[in-house]
Amino acid sequence: MNENGRSIVAFTMVSHAIVHTYELSIPILVVIWLSEFSVTTATIGTIVAVGYALFGIGALPSGLLADRYSTRSMVLVGLAGMGASFLLLSAAQGTATIALALALWGVFASVHHPASLSLISTGVEESGTGFAYHGMAGNLGIAFGPLVTASLLILFDWRLVSALLVAPAVLAVAYALTAEFDEMAAVDVAAADADDAEPADDDRSAGPDSLGAFLADSRALFTLGFALAMAVVLMNGVFYRGVLTFLPDVLGGYLPDVSGTIGLFAPDSPMAEEFDLASYLYAGLLTVGIAGQYVGGKLTDRISVSAGLAAVFTALVVLAVLFIPVAEAGLWPLIAMSAVFGFVLFSIQPLYQAAIAVYSPPDGRGLSYGYTYLANFGVGAAGAAIAGYLLGVTTVRGTFLALALVPAAGAVVALVLYSVVDVE
Repeated sequence: MNENGRSIVAFTMVSHAIVHTYELSIPILVVIWLSEFSVTTATIGTIVAVGYALFGIGALPSGLLADRYSTRSMVLVGLAGMGASFLLLSAAQGTATIALALALWGVFASVHHPASLSLISTGVEESGTGFAYHGMAGNLGIAFGPLVTASLLILFDWRLVSALLVAPAVLAVAYALTAEFDEMAAVDVAAADADDAEPADDDRSAGPDSLGAFLADSRALFTLGFALAMAVVLMNGVFYRGVLTFLPDVLGGYLPDVSGTIGLFAPDSPMAEEFDLASYLYAGLLTVGIAGQYVGGKLTDRISVSAGLAAVFTALVVLAVLFIPVAEAGLWPLIAMSAVFGFVLFSIQPLYQAAIAVYSPPDGRGLSYGYTYLANFGVGAAGAAIAGYLLGVTTVRGTFLALALVPAAGAVVALVLYSVVDVE
């Protein structure tokens, strides 16, 4: 990877880690808000859901803007806005301010994925490797963000912790302002531009400036290949939210008591009461996903992305079917299964990100990633509701068997993409 590519990848990695650090710190704070403000879980759940929904819904307009303006500038605005949102959160005296702060966070966080992935696809020649490093940074935020937040809460009030969490965004903005790179270095601009003009670093193709133009660009974008790639993204989003939302609770049902069976702490000690082995196993699963992101990204530079998607979806079907039988076999089989599951689950992300780049034009890359994360985070959030319903009407084993149908459908779509589009 050349210097320009390394600079872009470092820039987007920092932003990605911060996005998911904030995203996964919110559930840690929810526990405190429930006790401090004496509100119901339904109220807090609705407040948080609005922020998360805007995280997905805002991806589409963010994608439109990414085709009109500098993606570098957009990522900077997103970082600054997320930091400001948590600064507002630190001043909250009631749920109304919390709701406003989280809604603002969702709006600004929605900027990252369309802008950063568009930037990688147009500025990094080895885009698959770029997607891999970008994904790995996101997993660092996913895995370590909650642990850092929980650790700070042991020492400080939640408002001070929220204020301290502004610091990463401030540091990231300071770093980003010093980064220099060409946003369009990986695109043959001369061939795409009729005037053979040499664009400036922030000169991107003008996106739609009206509803009619937006609809026309969307129709042009949704070729057969892109539509199938979007279906793959949707299947991934539903399965991802479906399995991860309730996985800590599921793991807890198959893990032994840390004091009585494992002997880590004395029975009835404060540490035994506070230590949640399922949470640490869950964090470990997410951490292993970093390696999966790297391997998946490397594969995109070596094999057909549609074939890779079909292979990973097939592996997820097998793992979903076997997960509970293996969990019932004991602690070490469950740990091994969790590691493999985390590795495979996250290896698919750079593959579908690369697929979107393959089946969309460079001048519509922002719009394409906007649709991608509208499907992945917005529509895909239905996976949590589906899993919750299944757990209420059937067993955990039945839930995993039902969820296995989702990657099975994804594998079929990926095979159609390979046979119908790639072979032509």
